[in-house]
Amino acid sequence: MADYIIRRAEVRDLEAVNALLRQVLRIHHDARPDLFRPKGKKYSDDELLGIFRNPETPVFVYEKDGAVFGYAFCAIQHISSGCLQDITSLYLDDLCVDERCRGQHIGRTLFEHVREYALSQGCHNITLHAWNGNPAALSFYTSLGLTPQYTSLELLLH
Repeated sequence: MADYIIRRAEVRDLEAVNALLRQVLRIHHDARPDLFRPKGKKYSDDELLGIFRNPETPVFVYEKDGAVFGYAFCAIQHISSGCLQDITSLYLDDLCVDERCRGQHIGRTLFEHVREYALSQGCHNITLHAWNGNPAALSFYTSLGLTPQYTSLELLLH
């Protein structure tokens, strides 16, 4: 029997999720200080609680011994246009494992849970964005079998 659970985020997870979001912000700021502030919040607490409640934006947390050590923010997207096939896709907006626990396969376990969830929802694929300045994330996602779907380019003007 597993000594952890993966479940939907709840109100009681607010501070743990905020702490993990701060870790993600630090990684992004270190990689791209021109885009990411050194401190701040991606979501207000009210916004987070709204995301937790929305069935189209499930947030899964990895809990062990009553503590949250990781999360996966997801969004179900229904894609349809004149030139694209009609599909349902799961966008993995953010996956974070507490920096004290990395290397223990928590991220892989969370991703597998997300994959099973996406299959259960009839999703065609899972998509995500990973910053090139975060080679650990790129390596992790590649190890899970993800491949580039397209490349986003920029020209810095300042």
